[in-house]
Parts: sequence; structure tokens; C-alpha cells
Amino acid sequence: MSQKNDTPALIVALLLTAGILGGGVWLLANHFQLFGAKPPAPTSNSSTPNNSTSNNLGQNPQTLPPPPSPGIPVAFDAPTQVPAGTTVKIDGSTSMVLLNQSLKRSFEQAFPGSVVETNAQGSDKGILDLLTRKISIAAISRPLTPEEAGQGLKAIPVATDKIAIAIGIKNPFRGSLTIQQLAGIFQGKISSWSEVGGQKGIIQVINRPPSSGTHQAFQQLVLKGGLFGTTPNITTMARDATTPILQALGTNGISYATASQLIRQQTVTIVPIEGQAPESPSYPLTRSLYYVYKEPGSPAVQAFLGFVASPQGQQAIVQANQ
Repeated sequence: MSQKNDTPALIVALLLTAGILGGGVWLLANHFQLFGAKPPAPTSNSSTPNNSTSNNLGQNPQTLPPPPSPGIPVAFDAPTQVPAGTTVKIDGSTSMVLLNQSLKRSFEQAFPGSVVETNAQGSDKGILDLLTRKISIAAISRPLTPEEAGQGLKAIPVATDKIAIAIGIKNPFRGSLTIQQLAGIFQGKISSWSEVGGQKGIIQVINRPPSSGTHQAFQQLVLKGGLFGTTPNITTMARDATTPILQALGTNGISYATASQLIRQQTVTIVPIEGQAPESPSYPLTRSLYYVYKEPGSPAVQAFLGFVASPQGQQAIVQANQ
């Protein structure tokens, strides 16, 4: 009798268990749909793209840095494959040398057989060579002019940058400068270190050439669009190159360059501006760096710029400043 009475109860219990399990599976499936995801699909070696981009991105995505705020515009989709022999030629700002080289290494590693050629002859030269189709992408450290944009050029901001003020390591000045004092120095209105709290001595100003994007950005940020001075203590270099500028500083010179080019230098001291070092979030001499292409952009250009906005590209940009 006890076995007969237990049988219906056992059947009811089994049915309830099956119902609970079935409901759980239904809820799990609907959880993925509600949050915009799909249940994981079976993996297949034949359906996985055979390139290093997918492999690198899938190994440990938690180690990739977030894109810089507010994030660079996504002009093109990140490539999943790039034909062997693809070549991208970049020329322009000396401020973007480290960034260009870091992205070059990362892109060529992700897509074997591709080639990225980089040079740094100044922002204006990069724009000129882009318009004459000698290069694929111009790297510039200033915005496009309306005239340049009117010729079919499109600028994509890729990073922010700080312009640092440098003096020679043996220069006794160890104070901070205000924007107004800095403008006075580069316009020739302040010519002695004693006028800004230093020792007596002529301030030798070493300026970058007008073709330099950093020259143009400095003019906007510091001189507010005004003109540089032409007094005897101001020397304008013929070539946009940071090393000769730093070598010319001596014990009383002053100049400027992108902060990443100066931070590791052992021969210069970086002067705080408004009491802030370039590492400070509130440092006033901050600008954007751009990649420029001629619309609509070749497949090689679209692939490279799409890569720049990808997690791998963003990681390369971060590494360029480390």
C-alpha cells in the first residue's frame, strides 16, 4: 500500500522539477535578449577570422584602457582584415612622432604585410603633401583652416596634448610663469629674467618656424592670435625640430614643445604655467592632435583610421605617452 501511495507523489514531484528547470532556461534566454545580447553561439575554428586583431582583442579585453574622454569620433569601422601590401604614408607634426610610431607598430603587428611609413616635417608640410597626394594622412597639431577644409580635407581628433615651456637645466630660474608673462616674453615686451622673478639677464627666446603646428597652437593659446615679437633677443628657427631648439637654450633661453618630447629630457627644466605642471588636469596649454585625410579616403586610409579608434588603437595612443 505504501508503495502505491508514494507513486503519485513521486510523479508530481518530477513534473514540478521539470517545470522549474524549463522555466529557468526560458528566463535565461530572455535575459540575454532584454539586455541586448544573444546567448553565446558555438565556436568554430572555420568561422573565426584568422588575423592577429581578433586574437589580441579576445585574449584579455579587461587590460585594454577605455577610450579617452569624450572619445575620438569613429570615422570608419575598425578593420577585421587588411590586404597584404597595404601602405599608409603619414607626415606632419613633430609633436605626433611618438604617437605615429606607436600606432605604426600596433597596426603592422595586427595586420602582417601592411606598411605604415611615418615622417615629421611639420603640420603645414603634411597638409601640402596630402593635397598633392604624396601621402595618405597628414598628422597636424592644430585645427584645419576654413580654406583647407574647403579643399575636401577632413580632420579627426585623435589625442589631446600639452605644450610645455622649456629652459636649459643650468638656467637658474625656478619660478612659475603666468600666461600674461609668457605672452610678454614671446612678444618681446619682457626681455629680462628679473622681470619675472629671476636673476638679471637677457631672455633668449627660441621660437619654432611659422610652418609648425605647435607654433600656431602656441600663438592661439598664449598670444590669443597676436603676433610674435621681432626684438633682437628672439630667434626663429628655420626648421621645425625639437632637438636643435633644446640645444640652443643654454643658460638663459626659453622655448616650447609638446610635453611628451620634454618630460624625459635630462638637459631641460619644464617651467610651470599658472602654477601648474603639464601633468595637471587644469594645465592651461592643452590642445588637440589630428589625423587629416582627403575625402572620401582610400581603403588603406579607412582601415588605418578605423584601427585608430579601436581598443587596440587607443591602447597604442596611451602607450605612446608612457
